[in-house]
Amino acid sequence: MSRINHQVRLAARPVGEPRPTDWEHVEEPAGQPGDGEFLVQVLCLSIDPAMRGWMNAGRSYIRPVEIGEVMRAGAVGRVIASKHSGFAVGDHVSGAFGVQEYCVSDGHGVTKVDAAAAPLATYLGLLGMSGMTAYFGLIDIGRPEPGQTVVVSGAAGAVGSVVGQIAKILGCRVVGIAGGERKCRLVVDELGFDAAIDYQKEDVGKALREHAPDGVDVYFDNVGGDVLDAVLPRLARGARVVVCGAVSQYNSTKPQGPANYLSLLVNRASMTGMVVFDYADRYSEGVAQLATWRAEGRLTSLEDVVSGGVAAFPETLMRLFRGDNHGKLVLKIAD
Repeated sequence: MSRINHQVRLAARPVGEPRPTDWEHVEEPAGQPGDGEFLVQVLCLSIDPAMRGWMNAGRSYIRPVEIGEVMRAGAVGRVIASKHSGFAVGDHVSGAFGVQEYCVSDGHGVTKVDAAAAPLATYLGLLGMSGMTAYFGLIDIGRPEPGQTVVVSGAAGAVGSVVGQIAKILGCRVVGIAGGERKCRLVVDELGFDAAIDYQKEDVGKALREHAPDGVDVYFDNVGGDVLDAVLPRLARGARVVVCGAVSQYNSTKPQGPANYLSLLVNRASMTGMVVFDYADRYSEGVAQLATWRAEGRLTSLEDVVSGGVAAFPETLMRLFRGDNHGKLVLKIAD
């Protein structure tokens, strides 16, 4: 049976926010696997803030998506044809399959997932790259100790929601920074944070004086900009700042750097960038620990699943920059 593969390709490099004209919607026959390959039907796409950076030209931690190329995306899917000894028809798999309905793979960078053990979307969130980012960023770079205060921005997002929960498991006091009353209630009432600050309505610096009176020992930054500037003066001696992302700056043509960076000197603090791909050889460690905490009921998996075909990708991506998502944003394109 001939299958048509619908794809979303990068048509132009965005200036500011991505526009509909920055994307090309393409139809082509789905490929057929050769020897040592298999064909995946993509079921769910991971929607991540990092995608905005991948659209830009220039040197970064990963090569940019080229003009005319299928947009890069993590995904989960099902093997529907195989000439690969390690992957059988019916296997569920996770990999960088891109924004398309079908993908031929040789298995490089692809892992099998157990659809009976957790929803497929969870393998893009808590048990996927978002969970790995939270786990290694907090534990290896943040190095929290019991009784210390951990502050997380983007606290209701894919990474921040996991960071805060892990910090609580490790015996820390956790303060989340999020946008809107609903998100602030979520991180406290459902995720167990000790407090939440609504950056849309509150003075973040003033609120931190109340919720972190002895200073911030670990700041896990997902947003950058004004929020980062508000947290830096509140650092404790020897604090660690984990630079995971800066979603507030990704669509800016003049990104804002930290104005209060001298707090790092005064407080003998450190600020370290974190890229999850650096921990690829330890993913199994992270997945095993997160899965154990999830099974014990100590971690809540928070996914925001939107249904639609691949054509819905451009609009779904913009939900991230509007702050519309709660937890991990996933586009479900097939059952």
